[in-house]
Amino acid sequence: MKVSDKGIYIDGIDKKILRALMEDARTPILEIARQVGISGAAIHQRLKKLEKSGLLSGSKFIINPKVLGYTTMAFVGVYLDKAVSNPEAVKQLQRVPEVIECHYTTGEWSIFIKILSKDNEHLMHLLNTQIQGIKGVSRTETFISLQQQINRQIKI
Repeated sequence: MKVSDKGIYIDGIDKKILRALMEDARTPILEIARQVGISGAAIHQRLKKLEKSGLLSGSKFIINPKVLGYTTMAFVGVYLDKAVSNPEAVKQLQRVPEVIECHYTTGEWSIFIKILSKDNEHLMHLLNTQIQGIKGVSRTETFISLQQQINRQIKI
């Protein structure tokens, strides 16, 4: 399978390794080696190759925000009064810890953000005092997520 125009190829063994690690990044290399039928050293070499290619960008633990009391997820379209406001607005949004994603978009909004908040009242406070208070933000449009139905990575 060709991954990019850079000539990066992944074969069936690479796919098996990647699928195992995408399922659980803490799976021991030797367990993956047993499943795939090659040595642990070969798994390490393949992972190094995939990291060097840019296909892999580290591993991380995923925090369950609900355990910390963050039960409301919202998506917010941010309208800016001028396009030149974009970089400064993003700098200000980076200072709001509850903003967990920020995207420049096409369409009506200049920026689209994902926010985690403790509840609707907390969300309203964030919108009124922190998001809409950013210089250049003319207004926002908010969508509250009722329940996430799909959460996955691209299929390998």
